[in-house]
Amino acid sequence: MTNQTATEVAILGGGCFWCVEAVYLEVRGVTRVESGYMGGQVDHPTYEQVCAGGTGHAEVVRLEFDPAVISYHDLLEVFFTIHDPTTLNRQGNDVGTQYRSVIFTTSPGQVATAHRVICEMANVWDAPIVTEVKPQATWYRAEDYHQDYFRQHPLQGYCAFVVAPKVVKFKKTFANRLKE
Repeated sequence: MTNQTATEVAILGGGCFWCVEAVYLEVRGVTRVESGYMGGQVDHPTYEQVCAGGTGHAEVVRLEFDPAVISYHDLLEVFFTIHDPTTLNRQGNDVGTQYRSVIFTTSPGQVATAHRVICEMANVWDAPIVTEVKPQATWYRAEDYHQDYFRQHPLQGYCAFVVAPKVVKFKKTFANRLKE
């Protein structure tokens, strides 16, 4: 009989999902990462619809993780380090509500942890944190070509100049949390 640990789910939006996905694919304890959309009013939105800004959805990643290896708290510490949670509806040149900083929670414990980490991180940033904390909504998986995008297109301009520096920052800051 094998002893299997139950995985948990975290859903995070911190700008373009390619950036967030690329980092969490490197995090020890994260067993699955998918890019998608959440928090809007359009059923089954397409990337083009979300990018146009009218659906209300955020670009997010859905993480499955082993809490025996990495805690939700630690996942959020990574989250608040790899994006700027002080800019409303934008990350760098990516502007619009689809790029908002948002944590979609799956339990009351996640709500409490999210608020605790936001308070802990408030001293790290020079401006107020504007990250939304909301209950999970309907998850829409992004189109297949968005999955594992950075690994498939490392030399594409956006990946080389925007995604890669975030992955490097993660690896430097959280070397102890890297997958082997």
